[in-house]
Amino acid sequence: MPKQSPSPNWQDMALGTAITEPGSAKYQRTGDWRSSGPVWDLDKCIKCGVCAVFCPEGCITMRADGYPEADMEYCKGCAICVCECWAACIAMVEEKE
Repeated sequence: MPKQSPSPNWQDMALGTAITEPGSAKYQRTGDWRSSGPVWDLDKCIKCGVCAVFCPEGCITMRADGYPEADMEYCKGCAICVCECWAACIAMVEEKE
């Protein structure tokens, strides 16, 4: 794969900019687009991994203890994980500056 140039912040990208190269999403800090992020209630979590399966960025992984966590560098705050969670244990929480 050719060497990728440093990723611009979303504020620096031209309107209508598209990421079209296959596999290039890992080079873009898409987490900068987010205003809220997922927070898990681990007392309710059943460790099923459905949130990770449906995450369009693939930024949710399962920790060694079996609980999910999101890589906030790439999480866009789309809330698909919240919608798909069988245990209703994920909430979107607005982030502070």
